[in-house]
Amino acid sequence: MLDIRLIREQPDFVKEGLQKVGADPALIDEILQLDARRRELLSQVEALRAERNAVSKEIPKIKDPDERNARIVQMRQVGEQITQLEKELEEVEQTFHARMLEVPNLPHPSVPVGKDESENVVVKTEGDLPRFDFTPKPHWELGEQLGILDFERGIKISGSRFYILKQAGAALQRALITWMLDLHTRQHGYTEVYPPYLVKSECLYGTGNLPKFGDNLYHDAEEDFWLIPTAEVPVTNLHREEILEKEQLPIYYVAYTACFRREKMSAGRDVRGIKRGHQFDKVELVKFVEPHTSDEELMKLIEDASDVCRQLKLPFRWVQMCTGDLSFVAAMKYDIEV
Repeated sequence: MLDIRLIREQPDFVKEGLQKVGADPALIDEILQLDARRRELLSQVEALRAERNAVSKEIPKIKDPDERNARIVQMRQVGEQITQLEKELEEVEQTFHARMLEVPNLPHPSVPVGKDESENVVVKTEGDLPRFDFTPKPHWELGEQLGILDFERGIKISGSRFYILKQAGAALQRALITWMLDLHTRQHGYTEVYPPYLVKSECLYGTGNLPKFGDNLYHDAEEDFWLIPTAEVPVTNLHREEILEKEQLPIYYVAYTACFRREKMSAGRDVRGIKRGHQFDKVELVKFVEPHTSDEELMKLIEDASDVCRQLKLPFRWVQMCTGDLSFVAAMKYDIEV
């Protein structure tokens, strides 16, 4: 969520940023109107409370019964005014908060301006693509032929977009996860954590997954538990509502978790194989750093992630997302494409 002070003090700057990421800048005008109204209401409520408190202290000292009764009636009326204003204030606060949650992050000045993924920029390539003297098979065919992927039984157990890893497939995934965790903890200085797979709503609001992407998540409404779409959610929330001293920074975390997504947003895309499954496993890197070092730390994180490809001898490239392809919460984003 953006700081309301930034919106108040630099509304045109914020609107410009919203236009770059394809959001409606009119949202800022509505937020400023709601902000002005809630501040006005709060001021009125506080003034009436102060008046009621002051007069309430004076009433016992009034000797004239008529004057005392008149003041009591007056304070009842003030109390009714306060109740009405507090009700309106609560409604305005709720609407204000909801609109603030609709504001995406602003793009970093270095992010290339573009309308969609077609205008993303390749900034680095490493390694050569392999050349074959035969037609390569897609992974879903090859996996079944090798006996390491079983889509039929995955669907039988859980439905579409689930699969079973078997034999060498299951062993390979387990080995890769362990190796990646060891790589990042032993060579790159990360601290390993193993967080819960279920989180409360406030965690997802904090990472920007709610309210925008609620339809793409699995939710237990009875106990307000959400299955995590990525380890980023619980790991980012490790220090929620904490004040970290600069002497504690930077903090590097690495976490392995299963991840769960309904993948409604992938409708119409190629969903064969394991690419867009409802459940998948991931090793996540998260950093807590000082703002002035964030650009440098991001590039170091991308290098750490790229080291996985490098050591596995996989060719890869860095693609910088343009403004039109940034995620809702990202100021800057790179994809590492293998």
